[in-house]
Amino acid sequence: MHVTSASVPPHVLHVTQPADGGVARVVADLARMQRAAGMTVSVACPTSGGLRHSMAGLGAEVLAWEASRSPGAGLLGEGRRLAEVVSRVRPDVIHAHSAKAGLVTRLVVRGRVPTVFQPHAWSFEAVDGVGARLALRWERRGARWASRLLCVSEAEQHTGRSHGIEGEWRLVPNGVDLDRFHPEGPTGRDLPSPAPDGPLVVCVGRLCRQKGQDVLLAAWPQVRRAVPGARLVLVGDGPEAARLRAAAPASATFTGALDDPVRWYRAADLVVLPSRWEGMALAPLEAMACGSPVLATDVGGARESLPPHLAARCLTAPDDPPALAGALVGLLRDAEGLRALGRASCRHVRAHHDVRRTATAVADVYRELLGLETIECKVPIAT
Repeated sequence: MHVTSASVPPHVLHVTQPADGGVARVVADLARMQRAAGMTVSVACPTSGGLRHSMAGLGAEVLAWEASRSPGAGLLGEGRRLAEVVSRVRPDVIHAHSAKAGLVTRLVVRGRVPTVFQPHAWSFEAVDGVGARLALRWERRGARWASRLLCVSEAEQHTGRSHGIEGEWRLVPNGVDLDRFHPEGPTGRDLPSPAPDGPLVVCVGRLCRQKGQDVLLAAWPQVRRAVPGARLVLVGDGPEAARLRAAAPASATFTGALDDPVRWYRAADLVVLPSRWEGMALAPLEAMACGSPVLATDVGGARESLPPHLAARCLTAPDDPPALAGALVGLLRDAEGLRALGRASCRHVRAHHDVRRTATAVADVYRELLGLETIECKVPIAT
């Protein structure tokens, strides 16, 4: 990305909790592109998680902001600490990522600094009952303190609007780093396995209820009966790790947390993401960029991630083990079809989900918000 301006490029403060997983990758990619564009970039995030490590060498200031994932007794202290960060940084624009950072940022700033809130999936989708009602009530109220509500998919934006959240909406689909995620390079086929010639299914994601690995493990025995040599690798870590490992059969392997899942995307015959809800998940985009076909549940952003003509084959119902098993078996029995799906998916991501395109669109949101008509972001898009 290249920025030219008669004035000083804006100073952006990204505020994020979590500091790992897809949200952290989005923040790191944006920070890297914005620094390359000449913007001054600061990132406030917890010291745990991998984001601080991934920011090394980017030239962005990383500030410790300790905050838990969920609202609780520590909320006042989190707000006080963030107020200190904002006072020190004095940003031109604040970009808050995910529900918790969006909550604290808007409560602290209250519109006094231009604020972009990017939910990365809505908070009220993650809870039930009273918790969902309280989260929705907050999102409706907090929207007035967001200068822009930035969604990664039409589905995410529609969910917000249909639940009565009002604001200045902007749509910027997620993108991935095509210099990192591509088909050529080493794979993860060094995994020990009693059936090395069977198809390999890979699931990449935080081990938590949202990502639905429990649904995948419930479906897996049916898959193994139909495709006896099939192997399953779950890449990631999280709060459900112990429970999922206890429920897993011998044909499923856990890698734990990995800094770089690329080799597993390349190794996979099929990548599956059985999420219960999403905004637009990064893992399917990363997998497709690596040339791997994807099976995802039909939740927010999934349909928009795929080539339109592949939706019928590559989407299945969420939270439905038999449906997931049937879709997996149908795809795994067609090895040549899987390879064709992988090629088509790779072409689609390269054409529509280059992170440089995403960074340019986000810069346009900042430009519009700040009234800086002289900022021009020109990004060479991969072909």
